Amino acid sequence: MRRKNRRKANPYGDYKEVKLEEFLSDFSLIRYDANHSELKNLTGLESINIKESPDTISWLNIYGFQYAHQIKKIVAQNGIDEFLSYLILDNNHRNKVIELNQCFFLTLKSPYYSEDKEEVKFEQLVFIVGDNYVWSVQEVYGDHFEHIRSRLRDNLGVVRKKGADYLFFLLIEAIIDNYYSAFEKLNEDNIGLDNPDDVRPTPEFARLVENQKRQLYQIKRASTSLNEALSHLQLFEFEKFNKKYFDESREQVKMLTDEIDHKLQHLESSINLMFSIQNHRLNEVMRTLTIFSVIFIPLTFLAGIYGMNFENMPELKSKNGYFIVLGVMLLIVLGTVYFIKRKKWSGK
Repeated sequence: MRRKNRRKANPYGDYKEVKLEEFLSDFSLIRYDANHSELKNLTGLESINIKESPDTISWLNIYGFQYAHQIKKIVAQNGIDEFLSYLILDNNHRNKVIELNQCFFLTLKSPYYSEDKEEVKFEQLVFIVGDNYVWSVQEVYGDHFEHIRSRLRDNLGVVRKKGADYLFFLLIEAIIDNYYSAFEKLNEDNIGLDNPDDVRPTPEFARLVENQKRQLYQIKRASTSLNEALSHLQLFEFEKFNKKYFDESREQVKMLTDEIDHKLQHLESSINLMFSIQNHRLNEVMRTLTIFSVIFIPLTFLAGIYGMNFENMPELKSKNGYFIVLGVMLLIVLGTVYFIKRKKWSGK
């Protein structure tokens, strides 16, 4: 799905007043249990209750961090820790998790491939998870989670029979899939390194290589940070939170990091091989030119001596002098070639 960039908000500055209609267009609330699932149609902030019933799971999703007033009001009327207002509205976090009263806060970077820029970009995502609710905030308009909505709507799998921890697990799995998709997108453009013999090490090629390495390092850094956040998450103690779900998530992130390391090593080794091949070709050319120079330098020396045209040069009046000099030149050539062959300087 095409993603639209939204204005980044400063949690400690002034916010532009946002109309309720605009907020509701970037807002969705799904409530479900084992028997039914419902997408709530709300007309005001007062009816947004994500703790409605302990037997019902609520999933609130918002696009954009510019809704300062609305987010603060949702936090207040649901009795959630007020510190969340500042955490949510600061959309420049690194991947981290914070334990709060009866819930926890997780923020992470999710990669996506920008077709316009032809490179990997990152958006900020925020999750607040309690016993019976999940609240997600996405920086960029687009959807990582439509397949999860379909599973809830059509009662596919076991998601309706599980709690908020399982829903949160599925959301994290979707984010990890984004990491894999971004990594595979970079792998599609191998910039010619599969056949180093055909690559010319031009400045443009060097820029392409460095750009791909930079993006791979960005994904690796973000995935490593995500793995650390998931590890920290497993230290929390919540009654309705099954930490075993995230063992698999951590394993997937670790596998991704290993694949990125392998790709970076392959990139480095391919570049080294390519430049080694280019240096070998250059050395071959230089060796050939050197051999020709060694052969023709003494011949040029002789030709230079007899081209000076001084009057007192006895050889100039010799009847067979021309043929004698040619013979000497031939002997010099044969001797030089024999010497080069004997020393194996020609490489053959």
